[in-house]
Amino acid sequence: MATSPCTSGTVAGALEGALLGYQAIAVSLKSTTGECDFEPAAAVARALAAALLERPLPNRTFLNVNVPLAGTMDIDLLAEPIGNDDDGAPVFLRDIWPSQAEIAEAMRTSVQSAMFREKYAHVFEGTDEWRGLDVPEGHLFAWEDDSTYLRRPPYFDGMPRVPEAVTDIIGARVLAVLGDSVTTDHISPAGAIARTSPAAKYLMQHEVAPEDFNSYGARRGNHEVMVRGTLANIRLRNQMVPGIEGGMTKHLPDGEQMSIYDASMRYQDEGVPLVIIAGAEYGTGSSRDWAAKGTRLLGVRAVIAKSYERIHRSNLVGMGVLPLQFEAGEDREKLGLTGDEVHAIDGIADGLTPGKRLTVRTTASDGSSKTFTAICRIDTPIEVDYYAHGGILPYVLRQLVEA
Repeated sequence: MATSPCTSGTVAGALEGALLGYQAIAVSLKSTTGECDFEPAAAVARALAAALLERPLPNRTFLNVNVPLAGTMDIDLLAEPIGNDDDGAPVFLRDIWPSQAEIAEAMRTSVQSAMFREKYAHVFEGTDEWRGLDVPEGHLFAWEDDSTYLRRPPYFDGMPRVPEAVTDIIGARVLAVLGDSVTTDHISPAGAIARTSPAAKYLMQHEVAPEDFNSYGARRGNHEVMVRGTLANIRLRNQMVPGIEGGMTKHLPDGEQMSIYDASMRYQDEGVPLVIIAGAEYGTGSSRDWAAKGTRLLGVRAVIAKSYERIHRSNLVGMGVLPLQFEAGEDREKLGLTGDEVHAIDGIADGLTPGKRLTVRTTASDGSSKTFTAICRIDTPIEVDYYAHGGILPYVLRQLVEA
């Protein structure tokens, strides 16, 4: 049993080992509105197999306090005891739940206006630690090369003043084949950083001890951490490596299994562009910018899906990743795509328009080939401009320069 906000940390080491070893069904009780939780258990800790989101608002305190006291989800809190007192007598919710009058009296005696006046009287002065920070001079931010929390992102590295012409995608390999309803929780880095993950390896190489890893959310200003956590969710099922949960794939053509991040880096060293193949409702969930940022940094040039969640589709375009959609009635199963193929996407260089049909040519490992069309899900003229510039960030920067 765990209680947490949107994302949390880890279950204590010995307990986590026992839960995983015995394959126990441990449950998370999450005090969140639920708008950011579509894979809630994995966002808390890898040892958890299920989760209950506490909604609506009036029920949160009721569950968050009493279910952990009972220690089980299999209980009727209104009829069964949640525990026993020192004499062994059963204790029911009605015995400990305060009345509205008791709550009002506690608030009246505990919450005083003087508390707020004292706290906010010098709020802009900061603490001694804040005032003692060394503040570099100058108009530009002074990036620290050794920081593991905040690093200069690479989005503008090597960016020419005038965008280069867009090109067709040739010789692309598949990084992952994903099913329906893959959410931004699966794609975006979230929760604790597992000690065996690529992100953990990076942090340890930079002399960060495991107890100081913190969470992906805390390190979202470091793209090196975040890209290593993209598509690394422990519940992700990449159908290129059946039977394995987590951010794994296989590098092709040799077929070696490795983390999605490691495969991505190897492909980038080889100059091989990447695509992701997905099912329906790809990117369902809250609008997480790192679900698109991480995808781009992994070297993914295009996603081919059965359908998209609206905002994630837009975010992909904003990061210069081309969203394509299978024609109605088609998907990767009907087309016989396994992920082992080499892909070419034609028609990009001729100019993109919203809804344009592009030709996708695939060549399997046995030399056989097939061709199908996919719908360009760049849906508006301004998105065409974003994609032509390599994403919204280069587009905006060039607009500022020209102004």
